[in-house]
Amino acid sequence: MNNLASKKQKAGMDLSNQADVREIVEGCVERNSKYQQLLYKQLYSKMMVVCHRYANRPDDAKDLFQEGFIKVFEKIERFNFKGSLEGWVRRIMVNNAIDYYRKNKNKYAMSETLVEAERIPSEDENQGIFDNLNAKQLLELVQQLSPVYQTVFSMYVLDDYSHAEIAQELNISEGTSKSNLSKAKRNLKAMVLEHLQIDERK
Repeated sequence: MNNLASKKQKAGMDLSNQADVREIVEGCVERNSKYQQLLYKQLYSKMMVVCHRYANRPDDAKDLFQEGFIKVFEKIERFNFKGSLEGWVRRIMVNNAIDYYRKNKNKYAMSETLVEAERIPSEDENQGIFDNLNAKQLLELVQQLSPVYQTVFSMYVLDDYSHAEIAQELNISEGTSKSNLSKAKRNLKAMVLEHLQIDERK
């Protein structure tokens, strides 16, 4: 298996190919480091983006990524091949980020309203302003939201959670989830407008 893994590592493996996926999973179940590295490298960029959406600081995102992959390798034998491996890993990463938020929820709650309320614009306008940003720029702005707004926005808009699911995961009401999402979107628009004005002055 080691020689085969080495050859595959050089040639690359396709996570959309079921045979490759099964080989990687079985190698990871056996704690074969070469297969673990294959999976790690295949998903590094995509999963790091997920972690950055839930973390305000780069170091926190790296910690979430490392902790998430430890859980991936611990639970890999539970993968049943019914969905995509990438989607399964992504869900673990998101759940890990949510756990991180829960552990730090009390620290965030006190300052959120006072800090973020000042950013909310008085009118909901400029509906197309997000079209002027690339994915990297939007991610940087999302990271500037308060942890509460950032988490709800990422769960609802980017990871397809419903408000009922968010309420259950974060131990808040559905109304609070909807309110936080609305404020997060308005805050983002205010930041985008500020970003565009800065660019125009350059």
